[in-house]
Amino acid sequence: MKTRLLGAAALATAALLGALVAPAAYATDPITLDPGYVTDDAGVLNPTEKQAVEDRLDTLSDAVSIELFVVFVDDFTSPSDSAGWADAVAEANNLGSEQYLLAVAVDGRSYYISAAADGPLSDAKLDDIEDSILPQMRDSDWSGAVILAADEMQGDGGAGALRATLIVVGVIVAGLLVWLVIALIVRSRRKAAVRARGAMPERPDPNDPFSTLTDEQVQTQAGAALVQADDAITSSREELGFAVAQFGEEATSEFSGAVETAKAKMSEAFDLKQKLDDEIEDTVHDRRDWHIRIIRLCDEIDDVLDANTEAFDALRKLEQNAPQELDRVRAERAALDPVLADASAALAGLAGTYDRSALVTVADNPAQAAERAALADRSIAGAAQAITAGRTGEAAFAIRTAEQSVAQSAQLVKAITDLGSELGGIESQAQALVAELQGDIATAQGIPDASGTIGGIVSATAAQLQAAQAELSGTARSPQRVLDALTAANTQIDAAIAQGTEAVERTRRTAHMLDQTLAQAESEIRAAREYIETRRGTVGSTARTRLSQAQSTLTQALDLRSSNAEAALTEAGRALDLARQATSSAQADVSAMNPNRYDDGWGGGGIFGGGSSGGGSGLGGDILGGIIGGLLSGGGGGGSTRRSSSWRSSGGGGFRSSGFGGGGGSRSSGRSGRSGGRRF
Repeated sequence: MKTRLLGAAALATAALLGALVAPAAYATDPITLDPGYVTDDAGVLNPTEKQAVEDRLDTLSDAVSIELFVVFVDDFTSPSDSAGWADAVAEANNLGSEQYLLAVAVDGRSYYISAAADGPLSDAKLDDIEDSILPQMRDSDWSGAVILAADEMQGDGGAGALRATLIVVGVIVAGLLVWLVIALIVRSRRKAAVRARGAMPERPDPNDPFSTLTDEQVQTQAGAALVQADDAITSSREELGFAVAQFGEEATSEFSGAVETAKAKMSEAFDLKQKLDDEIEDTVHDRRDWHIRIIRLCDEIDDVLDANTEAFDALRKLEQNAPQELDRVRAERAALDPVLADASAALAGLAGTYDRSALVTVADNPAQAAERAALADRSIAGAAQAITAGRTGEAAFAIRTAEQSVAQSAQLVKAITDLGSELGGIESQAQALVAELQGDIATAQGIPDASGTIGGIVSATAAQLQAAQAELSGTARSPQRVLDALTAANTQIDAAIAQGTEAVERTRRTAHMLDQTLAQAESEIRAAREYIETRRGTVGSTARTRLSQAQSTLTQALDLRSSNAEAALTEAGRALDLARQATSSAQADVSAMNPNRYDDGWGGGGIFGGGSSGGGSGLGGDILGGIIGGLLSGGGGGGSTRRSSSWRSSGGGGFRSSGFGGGGGSRSSGRSGRSGGRRF
């Protein structure tokens, strides 16, 4: 009986324990998430499925700024509703605003997506996601449900992102194609322009009339110029033949020479054209240069022939009016006689005044003028005989020869008088320079000259001046030689005066700066000394040393003042700097012994019974200052940092995709608490 009772009691106890233990095996309190995105406490995913889910969720995190964590449990308890349980797990694991939790109760047949109130997905979107994965939940397709949820979060089951990516890629490809087409068109046009321009400069040159012409235009112009020049030479050669027959070879020799010159230039132009037409390939630059050279040669030919055409016309005019032109030349020759008579006298006058070297250019002008006059007389006589004999062409040539001879003779005589005027002008310039040098010498003598350099230059200039004055007052002088010597002397003394004046000005500025610096140094030293003496209990040795050095340096500056102002200025500046260093060091010592002062805050005369907060540097003030200074600098003033009580911190805590370190982003005050969740 007793045994049966014991057995019954054991069975009852076992039943009671079974009733208590069984629910604990299937109900789950809020848990800590595993590393990664998936926590499978219900064991519903095999390793392959779990890895596929992890990979998809990792892809979601890379594609958009959203992370989805998943937890599978048997059932939800404490709290038992899906929303409360999922939010509790999210808060306990510090999930951030952009981190979502899909909680699934496998045996409880319910699920819910927990989201922060400020998350990027709206409540309506989350409801749609929960609805979309309901069929997979009902079919126990756990991995499929999670992957579909990730697709929906990424957008349009992933197709939206793909479509957007494809659109972006398409736009980029289209842009590249457009750019390629435009580049090819531009390149083609540029090449066509280059081919059309050839060696033509890209920018016109104002000094080059050909810079605005293309190679083709230059070639066309060269061809036309070559034809025209050849025709002009042919015409000129024919006209020369008529002129020789009319005026004789002597009269037309000048014209014959012009035609030969034109023919030589024409030959060079034809040679260039042959090089352009031969089988040897030439560069575009060579071809352009050669065409331009042809054009210029043809222009030169045209100028030569035009000048001789005018001469031919003048000769024909002489022939047509030979008697009248002969009378005109006779009158010009007669007017030349008094000019010739004065030529020798004018040259003799210049020779009595100036050195022969100054007259070398006109020394034989009287004789040359007489020869030209004699040639004019012979030509006039020959012209008269030719006119009488009816040889008008010969008469025209003789008249022109007489005309040129008279003109040259008058020019030779005029050169003598012109030279006399020029020499007189040079003498006037030399005399003016003499006066200027006299003033320069006086100026230079008034400039301080410790080295004697200016004195040497003054002596040399005075010697040059004396020699110039002697030469200008004598005979057989050379004004140009005197002017050259005076100009060189003037250049030398001007440089010496400029250098000396600059030295004087520099000395004046140095003396002025020295006075100012000495006064400043004395003032700074005096102020530093007074400051140190009135606070000698707190000023250390550095300030005192700097002050002593400043005083010594100032004394040295004063000693150098009269003998070497620049060195004295350097020492005075150093003394000023040392005095300022002394003041700065002394102030630092005083500040160190008398730190920032504050009211003691306890009333009375301070913690040690001292004076007010503005008191001196006594022991109480120093100790109080040290304490306050230590407090202000953080020493002894501990503190604690307050840890946020929210489920998400600004940069740490919680779990992420790789395990630890909860999500970043802004702080949230909690999960949304939206109505949601589904049963399946």
